[in-house]
Amino acid sequence: MIIIDRALQNRAAAGNPIKVGMIGAGFMGKGIANQIVNSVPGMELVAISNRQVDAAKQAYIEAGIEDIQVIDSVSELEDAIAAGKYAVTDDAKLLCRAEGIDALIEVTGAVEFGAQIIMEAIAHRKHVIMMNAELDGTIGSILKVYADKAGVILSACDGDQPGVQMNLYRFVKSIGLIPLLCGNIKGLQDPYRNPTTQEAFAKRWGQKAHMVTSFADGTKISFEQAIVANATGMKVARRGMLGYGFTGHIDDLTHMYDVEQLKQLGGIVDYVVGAKPGPGIYVFATHDDPKQRHYLNLYKLGEGPLYSFYTPYHLCHFEVPLSVARAVLFQDAVMSPIAGPIVDVITTAKIDLKAGETLDGIGYYMTYGQCENSLIVQEQKLLPIGLAEGCRLKRDISQDQVLTYDDVELPEGRLCDQLRAEQNAYFASEKVLAAVG
Repeated sequence: MIIIDRALQNRAAAGNPIKVGMIGAGFMGKGIANQIVNSVPGMELVAISNRQVDAAKQAYIEAGIEDIQVIDSVSELEDAIAAGKYAVTDDAKLLCRAEGIDALIEVTGAVEFGAQIIMEAIAHRKHVIMMNAELDGTIGSILKVYADKAGVILSACDGDQPGVQMNLYRFVKSIGLIPLLCGNIKGLQDPYRNPTTQEAFAKRWGQKAHMVTSFADGTKISFEQAIVANATGMKVARRGMLGYGFTGHIDDLTHMYDVEQLKQLGGIVDYVVGAKPGPGIYVFATHDDPKQRHYLNLYKLGEGPLYSFYTPYHLCHFEVPLSVARAVLFQDAVMSPIAGPIVDVITTAKIDLKAGETLDGIGYYMTYGQCENSLIVQEQKLLPIGLAEGCRLKRDISQDQVLTYDDVELPEGRLCDQLRAEQNAYFASEKVLAAVG
């Protein structure tokens, strides 16, 4: 990580900045725009796409850029980039197709739209950095297959908790320990929160109420921990994760886990509510060498068998440009699935649901997400929450009941459903080939 700053400085000195396009100009997108424009030498944000083009303009304006050009075609975008101008559009696919853009940052949080855009970007050989755990946790494995075939990097980002966990996981492995748990520190977990209960908080911070709700009701953390699992091979210890309530320091949480169980599972992803230092992340690891355990004790990490490593913050948009640089300059993904899904996020009824109703989206009134091991998801035909929006219920569902594919009618013609089916078939065949081989 430390080499990235100098690599970017070298690009700046050579007058050859990394050229970035961004798709999405909401709360987080505006932060990223400001960061790249004002704090990242060697990188330029040359174009922003948003469904409301005025929001794309506003992201530039808040970053101090006022010479903005609205474009409607690939040729106009390429001309703007060549002239050193800043471009905005409501057509995200133009950014995917244009020459002169090295990488895209996808900040929409939308599954169907995100799938369309990322497939278009991969087809035009663009590296993509995702701030979209919802998409990654639903069809990230098959998107990675397409990216690998195209020779491009598809990655989650630094700064958000999953990326921070992965950086720490890689560090812990690099010094010879065996990570057995990747965890997320939360301040609140209530699956029944909704946009009405979260409206005041959202307004205070300039965020959307449904997005804030997805944090509070556990859906977002489920997606975040699912993509960590899929990048490490870890599982969940039970449906919904263990999710202990613990108000002490994270170092003192190690005694609540059974090391042998963690080893049998191949490690787990989890979260804790109320621990300090929040809102950080943690990795618990072990070491098989008694000589090294002696040194770890000397260095104040305790006697084990679990050793606590943590990062006491996550800085979201501040670190996203580093992810872009890692992809473009070093072909290094912050985090991506290592194979097929290990953990999925399943749809659970937030309230009693009635036959004939159409499910609303993530962070709204009808459903919340829980982590479940993918083998169980496949066996029980559980419905991923990333695909739940727009589904029509065939029967009544009681509160806290998990939904299956048999409970719903899927909307017609969605790319995300096609890719999910392709993902299931692709990795099922991979398992068959592995068993035969």
